[in-house]
Amino acid sequence: MTTPVPAEWSPHRAMWVGWPSHGELWEDNLEPAQAEVEALVRALAGPGREQVKLMVGKAEALDAARDRFADVGAVEVVDGRFGDIWLRDTGPIFGAGSTRAAAFRFNGWGGKYDLEHDDTVATQIGEASGVPLDRNDFILEGGALDHDGEGTILTTRQCLLNANRNTGWTEATAEAELAGALGARKVLWLGDGLFNDHTDGHVDNLARFVAPGVVAYPVAWGRGDPNDDVYAAVARALSEMTDAEGRKIRLLPLPSPGFVGDEDERPIPASHMNFLIANGAVIVPTYGDDRAAKLACEGLATIYPDREIIPLSSIAILTGGGSFHCISQQEPA
Repeated sequence: MTTPVPAEWSPHRAMWVGWPSHGELWEDNLEPAQAEVEALVRALAGPGREQVKLMVGKAEALDAARDRFADVGAVEVVDGRFGDIWLRDTGPIFGAGSTRAAAFRFNGWGGKYDLEHDDTVATQIGEASGVPLDRNDFILEGGALDHDGEGTILTTRQCLLNANRNTGWTEATAEAELAGALGARKVLWLGDGLFNDHTDGHVDNLARFVAPGVVAYPVAWGRGDPNDDVYAAVARALSEMTDAEGRKIRLLPLPSPGFVGDEDERPIPASHMNFLIANGAVIVPTYGDDRAAKLACEGLATIYPDREIIPLSSIAILTGGGSFHCISQQEPA
């Protein structure tokens, strides 16, 4: 059986990050999104943290990105091509020691966003990293899964069993494929993801392993939280689960950001769960509610007392549909 994917809190040799490169996609949010990604990259590249591989997706954006990070020695600007910055979903999933990586078919999140070059990102990252790819003939996005490093995978039925990915998949089919490709020993199934999440419920917006046997999940914050029922269902389901080692799952409740709306005041899938666990730090996306963000950071600090918990704005990045975890992918050491 394939060795399980390392947990995100294990040491990394590098961290990939996507750089907002397409003005025609981001429009007025391009520069604000670039500013937020710059803050993330600089936090990641702090002393003793990550070697950042910043993938720029368009030739015209390359020189400006190199100039912007010329003062940061731990940032390598990589010339690549992508439809957009969501490398967690389009890139490969690196295995133990980054000696190999698993690559999957990509169909634009169930055919909703078919952008040129996105289906080549895994190949590009494999070549740039010098890591051979094990190609799997099924559709999968990295953000649809979360790993505990011991073979337990957390996911949602809404995404993984969606007919717009792999027609006819059942839980048993998915579990067999994940065992072969990623060393899954046990899959923990949640139901639906966040309201209006165009990824069809990626788990990295919903619930995350933070330690063996411990899963962080959101609790509703403020009035009118559109995901109150979803969060309650997650808590009920997880409280009845055990991991691959037979441990009963313990829960770490963290406040959601509350209601966050688009320009038309329709709810969008803002989540503190899209935090990124890095060498020496945990980077937490925030969306304007400082109190909720502070409490989320304090909760994570109880799990990671030796890592700096860094809250950073992700409001502009969210207009593209995701946050820090969605635009990154680690290479385990």
